[in-house]
Amino acid sequence: MFDGYDSCSEDTSSSSSSDESEEEVAPLPSSLPIIKNNGQVYTYPDGKSGMATCEMCGMVGVRDAFYSKTKRFCSVSCSRSYSSNSKKASILARLQGKPPTKKAKVLQKQPLVAKLAEYAQYQATLQNQAKTKAAVPVEGFSWGNYINSNSFTAAPVTCFKHAPMGTCWGDIAEGVRVEVPNTDCSLPTKVFWIAGIVKLAGYNALLRYEGFENDSSLDFWCNICGSDIHPVGWCATSGKPLVPPRTIQHKYTNWKAFLVKRLTGAKTLPPDFSQKVSESMQYPFKTSMRVEVVDKTHLCRTRVAVVESVIGGRLRLVYEESEDKSDDFWCHMYSPLIHHIGWSRSIGHRFKRSDITKKQDGHFDAPPHLFMKVKEVDAAGEWFKEGMKLEAIDPLNLSAICVATVRKVLADGYLMIGIDGSEAADGSDWFCYHATSPSIFPVGFCEINMIELTPPRGYAKLPFKWFDYLRETDSIAAPVKLFNKEVPNHGFHVGMKLEAVDLMEPRLVCVATVTRIIHRLLRIHFDGWEDEYDQWVDCESPDLYPVGWCQLTGYQLQPPAPQSSRDSQSSSSKQKKKAKSQQYKGQKKMTSLQLKEELLDGEEYSFLQGTSDQESNGSASYYIKQEP
Repeated sequence: MFDGYDSCSEDTSSSSSSDESEEEVAPLPSSLPIIKNNGQVYTYPDGKSGMATCEMCGMVGVRDAFYSKTKRFCSVSCSRSYSSNSKKASILARLQGKPPTKKAKVLQKQPLVAKLAEYAQYQATLQNQAKTKAAVPVEGFSWGNYINSNSFTAAPVTCFKHAPMGTCWGDIAEGVRVEVPNTDCSLPTKVFWIAGIVKLAGYNALLRYEGFENDSSLDFWCNICGSDIHPVGWCATSGKPLVPPRTIQHKYTNWKAFLVKRLTGAKTLPPDFSQKVSESMQYPFKTSMRVEVVDKTHLCRTRVAVVESVIGGRLRLVYEESEDKSDDFWCHMYSPLIHHIGWSRSIGHRFKRSDITKKQDGHFDAPPHLFMKVKEVDAAGEWFKEGMKLEAIDPLNLSAICVATVRKVLADGYLMIGIDGSEAADGSDWFCYHATSPSIFPVGFCEINMIELTPPRGYAKLPFKWFDYLRETDSIAAPVKLFNKEVPNHGFHVGMKLEAVDLMEPRLVCVATVTRIIHRLLRIHFDGWEDEYDQWVDCESPDLYPVGWCQLTGYQLQPPAPQSSRDSQSSSSKQKKKAKSQQYKGQKKMTSLQLKEELLDGEEYSFLQGTSDQESNGSASYYIKQEP
């Protein structure tokens, strides 16, 4: 780890007259930030004695570190290049800000300070271009301030296997050291210093410069996967200046000894960390690929759509018949809602044929291997049958788990599920779930886990009892053994912050909190919004992301709703009741630019939270015994 740190600690000058030894570094003036270049220790001047200016390139630094007995040059190359008095005059004129003579035009070698300044400007230009493409934070929302002011905890990156670095995050934790830009510096160039991670929140890290000890006055948040975060040693290998912050320059005279002591035994990022970040953000889906996706106006069927854009693995799909490309649908590339062309026919799923009889130029079918594979099931023995009862998350109201029925059994383990009491006569609101889906449950799941089960609309015999309902409808419950009982060690805990898709308005990614955990099922609350907008989501859902994901990928993050908007929304919800829409958008949250939109008319569906929050990564007590 220390190989790279030599850039600010060792003198590798070829000068034979250096007064420094390998054992001891001569103390540098306490007010001088250290800069390394070409293997030598340099400093910028502060008006004190002991400084020198290279007569060839204009480099300013400690006199003792310069080359030759006269200390006129910063390196051997500058000494050799300085060959005539005419060159001397031209160079000095340039350093003084005068235009060079015609004879000096061959000497357009810029001073090192100018080169560093140009490079810093170039980097700033690239960053500005990146910021232009990236989403601008809404109303100045800052995850760092939000977490600090409320002492929140964020879900770790390792909880999100589908997210960048989710499977190779490693041991990044508090105490890890990195090299970052030094913002506490008056130099005109971009310089770096070493900082340690004080707190982690998803991709975001609260950093403190080395040397500040318990002083948090200059702590700052940054995305650990950002382009300006590097492992210790990066400055040495890249020839970048390493400079201590101005606030603490006076604390030590021998920065080498201080850093060697502090960094011994410390951890840093892997050398290939930035490469891993880049590789993990490469997505196989490309624009113009054709897929089959759920029809948001008729959930029982699929339609052909074309990938219009890919952001962080999220796809903006435009239905093929949309001429103005406004009829779109957002989902993650690993969503169970998208499939390869021909999938519907292969399993017997309803499909809306496109009016377009010929592929448009440039469009091509996405290869089948790109799509998320489902677990194979054995339907030869005891299996789901039409009419069997179960409990299912309502796809049109994800805050509710409802009484449901298997309406049709498709091939490859897929089922068409209908929500009892609210089905359309033509079955247009049936929804396709795979038998292994974590969104369907056996009869009694809600009761054993103290979740309010939403009974069929119009069912008058309350409180709802499954035994009575099965007898009244002359139905049977789907066998418990047919359901997915696997519960991974997901790592989520109640109260953790994250960024989550509002599946009722899937183009929105919002600030959210885990409020309940039932084995692998998470109750997601959108900060600043009423509980009725909460959604039940699986712990491995590709629609959940670590804090900082939007910043990393350039996606727009929806901040918590302000208090005034919450009051307005709460007042409106009391006056008007919401309707379940046939479109796959359900209870729609307003964005920060749509806070004045009115809520839809219709019947309200309430969700009463259970009396206790069961948090578990195991499968104990997952099901209740069915009454005889």
